[in-house]
Amino acid sequence: MRARIEEIVFDCHDPGLLVRFWAALLGGEAVDRGADWSYVDPPDSVRVAFQKVPEKKAAKNRLHLDVHAGDVDTASDEAVRLGASRVGGPVTDAHGTFQVLADPEGNEFCFVAGTSAA
Repeated sequence: MRARIEEIVFDCHDPGLLVRFWAALLGGEAVDRGADWSYVDPPDSVRVAFQKVPEKKAAKNRLHLDVHAGDVDTASDEAVRLGASRVGGPVTDAHGTFQVLADPEGNEFCFVAGTSAA
């Protein structure tokens, strides 16, 4: 059997807030299926969805998105303008540069640029 990722789902407090943040960041149209479920279909990417849960985020994500950005600093500035926050400073190594950020509910993600590890 060969499986395929259909969508990535974030548990969150406010699906409408997060879908609009991620749609602005990745492109695509924010869709609310109801108060408890929203999603965006970014161009050339997998669907990113948000489902309401009663508890708040309590610890570091066990999984995060790496988002390609041509210019990590410019992309990070734009994400902060949209409601993200930086987590530490940018890191550069032999494979490129990345910046850890947190979305408006604290879910970590990285902007990455440069060569990918094989």
